Amino acid sequence: MATERLVVVGGDAAGMSAASQARRLKGSAELEIVAFERGHFTSYSACGIPYWVGGQVAERDDLIARTPEEHRARDIDLRTRTEVVELDLPGSRVRARDLDTGSESWTGYDKLVLATGARPVRSRLPGIGAHGVHGIQSLDDGQRLMDTLRRTAGRRAVVVGAGYIGVEMAEALVARGYEVTVLHRGEQPMATLDPDMGGLVHTAMNRMGIRTVSRAEVTKILTDEEGRVRAVATSAGEEYGADVVVLGIGVEPRTALARAAGLPLGPSGGILTDLSMRVRGHENIWSGGDCVEVLDLVAGRTRHIPLGTHANKHGQVIGSGVGGGYATFPGVVGTAVSKVCDLEIARTGLRERDALEAGLRFVTATITSTNTAGYYPGAAEMTVKMLAERRTGRLLGVQIVGGAGAAKRVDIAAVALTAGMTVDRMVSLDLGYAPPFSPVWDPILVAARKAVAAVHSAGV
Repeated sequence: MATERLVVVGGDAAGMSAASQARRLKGSAELEIVAFERGHFTSYSACGIPYWVGGQVAERDDLIARTPEEHRARDIDLRTRTEVVELDLPGSRVRARDLDTGSESWTGYDKLVLATGARPVRSRLPGIGAHGVHGIQSLDDGQRLMDTLRRTAGRRAVVVGAGYIGVEMAEALVARGYEVTVLHRGEQPMATLDPDMGGLVHTAMNRMGIRTVSRAEVTKILTDEEGRVRAVATSAGEEYGADVVVLGIGVEPRTALARAAGLPLGPSGGILTDLSMRVRGHENIWSGGDCVEVLDLVAGRTRHIPLGTHANKHGQVIGSGVGGGYATFPGVVGTAVSKVCDLEIARTGLRERDALEAGLRFVTATITSTNTAGYYPGAAEMTVKMLAERRTGRLLGVQIVGGAGAAKRVDIAAVALTAGMTVDRMVSLDLGYAPPFSPVWDPILVAARKAVAAVHSAGV
């Protein structure tokens, strides 16, 4: 039997999970694996970078699940600091550049996996390339930020953007003793939540000493005579002093290679695949991780949702397909959790804006409860917001903001969304109860009861 060659572009979660799964299913005599990674690191937790920056994780290498040397020991030809710069689909080959030497070479493939990830959104602001301005997506990005923090004498930080990356980095910088200002364009931080829930986050951040400025349109990064950042200017004429700037504007799929090669892209610019993660219309090309769009099971359309949980699952599905097996990734409901200091933040399913864009008629229910029985020592408050379809009562989304024990309750809602449950059916869920863990009526069930009443009151 002739040996096939698998080429993997991207050495983090999706790419190396695919390579490892394919290697488990096929031995070296049947499958040669060559993987290209533009950075220094492989198989690491990008989600853990804020906690390394903030000091909760002691060492950078604690975030690495498997080193390049460990992958090579499993007979994967992993080439770090090597960037694929061109795909030749008719010729079934890729052109790669060694970033240290500049030399280039072509490598042929029988099967190809694109796991190029996402990149931080960097607007074309004047001064955006100044020393001390950092986007955070890869472990290399995190290392560059840490190097800056160690060299910088000043203690003023400005975070541009208040999504997951922005609020987590704000917390990390506070933990390092920085005076932190968060500038964001929206009405409230955390645009992944509805504004009323984002308002709770805003209040908590200010209470924690993080200055949070809403409706702030950043217009320029101001620098000193040495080209280092000194302040961030907004359209309101304000200037916010900064010794370091972190961009938390969000990320976008890194798909320039795919676009240049003519591969199909979705509305968000992510690569489109079928359920087995094969690129649509291409039998021997797969793609997964932060560079793809996935099916939103609630809204019924593709979305770009860059999360490590998805990327690892994509890799397992891809590796099974490459290795001769069969697996699928049916889609997601958009579940995500985060925290800023002691405040936990969670969402799954649709926001009000998403439901409106999908043409759905809906009701909402918002309740405030506690994470434990109210009389139990240390009971912390949480707010739960639930969206349900007006006519059917089908659960559409849940958002939670609160103290310890709040965020992971969203998993109950994620399962209910995946199962297509109604809020009426949710009320009868048999959830665990004991005073240290929950009130008699869990906050999710309290919200479901209120949503049921809203559905019945709204009628058809």
